[in-house]
Amino acid sequence: MSITKKEISQDERKAKSTAWALTFADLVTLLLTFFIMLLVILNDAEKHIDRVINKLLDETYEELAENVASSYVQVDRVTKGVKITMRGKLFKSMSAEVDKRVYPLLTQIGGIIRTSKVLNVHEDEEYASLIDLIEKRGDILSVEIRCEGHTDDLSLPKRAAFPGNWELSSARSLNLVRLLSQYAQLNEKYFSAMGYGEFRPIISTENITDRAILRDARGKNRRVEIYLDAFIKKKRGEE
Repeated sequence: MSITKKEISQDERKAKSTAWALTFADLVTLLLTFFIMLLVILNDAEKHIDRVINKLLDETYEELAENVASSYVQVDRVTKGVKITMRGKLFKSMSAEVDKRVYPLLTQIGGIIRTSKVLNVHEDEEYASLIDLIEKRGDILSVEIRCEGHTDDLSLPKRAAFPGNWELSSARSLNLVRLLSQYAQLNEKYFSAMGYGEFRPIISTENITDRAILRDARGKNRRVEIYLDAFIKKKRGEE
C-alpha cells in the first residue's frame, strides 16, 4: 500500500499544529520545578529563622531558671516562649497594689530580660545575617512581654474596690507589668497585660470538699504569668 504526497502533507501539517503543545508542556514543567524549588528555599529559610529564635529564647529561659526560680517562682519553656509563674503574696488583699516585697524580684527579672540576647539581637554582629534575612522578607522580629493575671474562685465582698475577679486580675496584671517595664528600663511597646479572673484555673475546685486541699488549690490558682516571646510578623509603617 503506497502513501500519497497528499497524506504526507497532511501528517506534516498535523505535526506542526501540535508541536507547540510539547513546548508548552516543557515550559509548564520548568515553571512547576522553579516554584517547588522556591517553596523549598523559603521553607528552609523560615525553619532557620525559627531555630535561631528558639535558641535565643532557650538561652533566656536558662538564665531566668537559674537566677529567679524558687518555691514561689516557676520558670518554664513553653510554646508561647518563656513563662514565669509567680505566686504568693504578690498584692495586698483585694487590692491591685503590688506588694513592695515583690519589687526586688521584678528588678531581677527585668534586668535579665533587658540584657537578654533575644531583646538585643539587633546589636549583636553574630545575628546580623539573621536580621538581614528577616528584613529582606519584609518582616520584623517582634518581642513581646505579656502579663496574665489570675484569681481564685472566691467572690469579692461588696466593700471591695472592684466589682469582680475579672476586673481585679486585669488591674493587678496592668500594675505589675508597669513596674516590670520600669525596672527593666524598657519601652512600654514591648508589654501587654491581660486578666482572666477565676476562669482559667490550674486546678478545678468544683468537686473539692476537703478544706485544706481546697485552700491549697486556690493558692495555686492565684497567680501571675509573665510570658516572654519572640516571633516574626509583617513589617508595617515605620516599625
